Amino acid sequence: VLLISALVSSAIAGYVQMEDSVRQFSSRAWLKETQMKTDKHEIQAVFVLKHDEIAIKEFETTLIELSTPSSPKYGQWLKPQDIINKISPSAEKVKVVTDFVESFGVKGDKIRVSKYNDLVFVTMPISIAESMFRTEFALFRSTLQREVVIPRITKPYFLPTEVASVVSLVDEIMRFPAIRNSPKSYGYESSTDPAFSSCGTKCAGFTTPSVLESAYSFTQLTSAAPGNSMSVAEFQYQYYDQTDLDTFSSACGVTSTVATTIGGNNPNICTNLGGCVEALLDIEYIDAVANPIPLTVIYSSSFSLLNWVNGVISMANPPLVHSVSYGNDEVQQTSVAYMNSCNVQFMMAGSLGLSILFASGDQGVWGRSGVGATFNPDFPAGSPYVTAVGGTDFSTKSVVGSESVWSCGGGGFSDTFAAPSWQTDVVAAYLSAAAASGVLPDSSLFNATGRGYPDVSALGGQVNPYCVAYSGGSFGGVA
Repeated sequence: VLLISALVSSAIAGYVQMEDSVRQFSSRAWLKETQMKTDKHEIQAVFVLKHDEIAIKEFETTLIELSTPSSPKYGQWLKPQDIINKISPSAEKVKVVTDFVESFGVKGDKIRVSKYNDLVFVTMPISIAESMFRTEFALFRSTLQREVVIPRITKPYFLPTEVASVVSLVDEIMRFPAIRNSPKSYGYESSTDPAFSSCGTKCAGFTTPSVLESAYSFTQLTSAAPGNSMSVAEFQYQYYDQTDLDTFSSACGVTSTVATTIGGNNPNICTNLGGCVEALLDIEYIDAVANPIPLTVIYSSSFSLLNWVNGVISMANPPLVHSVSYGNDEVQQTSVAYMNSCNVQFMMAGSLGLSILFASGDQGVWGRSGVGATFNPDFPAGSPYVTAVGGTDFSTKSVVGSESVWSCGGGGFSDTFAAPSWQTDVVAAYLSAAAASGVLPDSSLFNATGRGYPDVSALGGQVNPYCVAYSGGSFGGVA
């Protein structure tokens, strides 16, 4: 692990060091390439413009009014132009950034301004980026997916004072994405409840669509209300293939189909290389529960949650519900500025009437960072502007009935974001009851004033893992 001291990143006259709390420019999950040169590589840097703090605070109040059922403004969602009028940076601030970029010879379609005038996407050679940001880049290879190589800076980056006055950060040059391990697969087991073998003997003992119907008292939909829509977000080479969707549909008596794909798809990875388990789990079960509501799969190759949510809110007719199974620890997000920038985008999505559900993590309270002095809360699950979904297990294996907390499920309290007004009473009651019963962890391990999560929980653990069709028609249990 390479640590960069403040002495190395000494101030440059007329320039401002961006995200100056960052001292580490490497990751244990990414190996620096010493034999690969950067001169033939391009990057897409994303300038994230600052929003007026007072305007954002007022916007948050508006969002809460629109989202609270008892409010007279409930459900009166905004239009994109309403958001632009309320919080978007001015055209003059955008011009400061574009003029700066163009001064390095980057012009035309290499520069793109987002629909809401708050992000400027710039595609350029690494050699120009090094001059633009007064830094150095190297190529890094993922230790988990060896085919993934990304350029990242190896020391602090800077912007001219005038540009820094309107820019919060530059994304896609410093953050190392969290490449996920493949979900754990389990062999089938016998069960006396026919719901657990409703997808066939290869899924015996696994959670199936029939198990979910029994546990949560719902039946398959026969029609969808006009305008209803839903989406899953996929990253990191998580594609899908129709063979596996058809196999799952046939075995489980459901319909699993994708209406729209955004960002491309490569089904050969699923059938020939045995990948795609995460995406297939997402698609097979959101369809098992909610088909025929049309499903959109949004694939993003950039590894960026910020880019993903901005892409969603920039769509002419975005899906109304978004399910996202990705996240990372707050301490792994590099800077608070980055999380705050994501939060603004989440708020914008909420004001449009979009619901975003994030998994609360699958590494317990210690998160992906592991055991340390304090618990490691998750982001975006710890954001006050999304719905965090946790995991449970059946209390008795293979018996549909009471549920208990999944021991590996993420949950806790944000170290960065305060408890929002809509949950303070509930959190206070929980802390009081847990303390009285003697089950509350030591107060030094968590931030009791932070945003508590998850908001809801459902089956997701390892006692009865989910039956999934993958790898060209095989079945397995996935937690």
